[in-house]
Amino acid sequence: MATRRTFLKNLSLLTLGGLATGKAVANNSVSSFDAVSEATSVTAKKQMGLQTYSLGQELLKDLPNGLARLAKMGYTELEIFGYKEDSGKFGDYNPQNKLLIDPKEYKKMADDAGLKITSSHLTPSVREYTPENMSKFEDFWKKATDIHAELGCKYMVQPSLPRIQTEEDAKRVCDIFNKAGEITNKAGILWGYHNHSNEFKRVMKEGEKPDPNARPWDPPKGTYIEELFMKNTDPAKVMFELDVYWTVMGQQDPLEWMDNYKDRIKLLHIKDRWILGDSGMMNFPNIFKKGYEIGILGYFVELEGKKGHTQFEGVEASAKYLQSASFVK
Repeated sequence: MATRRTFLKNLSLLTLGGLATGKAVANNSVSSFDAVSEATSVTAKKQMGLQTYSLGQELLKDLPNGLARLAKMGYTELEIFGYKEDSGKFGDYNPQNKLLIDPKEYKKMADDAGLKITSSHLTPSVREYTPENMSKFEDFWKKATDIHAELGCKYMVQPSLPRIQTEEDAKRVCDIFNKAGEITNKAGILWGYHNHSNEFKRVMKEGEKPDPNARPWDPPKGTYIEELFMKNTDPAKVMFELDVYWTVMGQQDPLEWMDNYKDRIKLLHIKDRWILGDSGMMNFPNIFKKGYEIGILGYFVELEGKKGHTQFEGVEASAKYLQSASFVK
């Protein structure tokens, strides 16, 4: 394990150099869903990551063939999900699911398909972050780090928000985030946090209350949870994966957050209502341009479900969109 950890640590240090800044050309062309069937043989010339949550059981039930399909679409790396802290295996978030994949088998199947497992989403089952249960979080991240180091992961990312009602709650959570990062960094793995929309809720100091006489145009009281996370975590231990879709859903501008925290945001989740570019809600040319400017290390596509269609259809159409987009490297 020591040799593997040393290798990964050196690899991580090289990766921290980021992606070279390049010129981005705005191109709003959107791949047609009807042309998906023609997009099954793409030569991968771009770094394209996929969060496997996008496929869930569609992928897990036939992992070798599913991974081969993803590589054929042009995806080059994976951010996996479903880590089970009791068994150390990977499955689905649905507690009814009994299909679990051994990490060594997962890695071999990904290697055989020509895909790299570079990142993973995982969260401790304990939701209440207190000084008294700090050791539970340490045990979780130590075991998970050993397993993810064997997978060859560069990043381990927490995608769920603990219970936070006050600024003091957020700062206590940040102490545990810092500890998690300290643990993973020893194995050369960067620890990060992934947002949804709730992180853009404002919280106040303990004992403070909203002004009942506040006028609509008065400055809001309190601080965004995401901002508290940024300001109270150690940049040497904690990075951030900005989900651009959920940032917009939180009534925020992802470009502004990337500008304000360019040294903290290292990964992006590229997401739309379903197929990338189809909704008109997301300005992906500007998002990618800004991402490259700040030196992101990579990005991962993520799709939620859409009734009446398979997830593989959406993932494939999104791959075609990215492959044809001149603003994506």
